[in-house]
Amino acid sequence: MKEKILHKYDKLNSGRESCSLILYNDDINTFEHVIKSLVEICGHDSVQAEQCAMIVHFKGSCEVKLGVLEVLNAMSRSLNSKGLNSKVESL
Repeated sequence: MKEKILHKYDKLNSGRESCSLILYNDDINTFEHVIKSLVEICGHDSVQAEQCAMIVHFKGSCEVKLGVLEVLNAMSRSLNSKGLNSKVESL
């Protein structure tokens, strides 16, 4: 039997984690609100949420989560309902 070699991108291409949740910068929300929302909705710890908030602030956007389309769509709707600007993109 021949062994299959797994590469780090195989998981992304398997269909299980084929989308990313992108958070975009705005001039309205505070860092505290963004951090709290990422912890509550995306399951980030406070350090990860703070780092994402800083990246969004300085670069304009940040990929905050990889996952399945349905789950990320729900997270995006929750973030958007809190006044944040996010969307799901296919990889």
